[in-house]
Amino acid sequence: MKEKFALGKTNFILIAIGIIVIICGLLLMTGPSSTETHFEPDIFSTRRVVVAPIVCFAGFVFMIFAILFKAKGKK
Repeated sequence: MKEKFALGKTNFILIAIGIIVIICGLLLMTGPSSTETHFEPDIFSTRRVVVAPIVCFAGFVFMIFAILFKAKGKK
């Protein structure tokens, strides 16, 4: 008996792409941190404060799309 899953192969591929985009956003947030004796101005860089959260948010939105996506050839 062949089991039918709620999501197809295309959905899982799109979900994997979404996870990769979210991981890329999290990696963009990484960098040197400030200590008690040394202030690191890079913690306020555009990459860490603006770009990385936008990339993460786009990944989460893409994940929603990937879950709701329905292939045209499927009944």
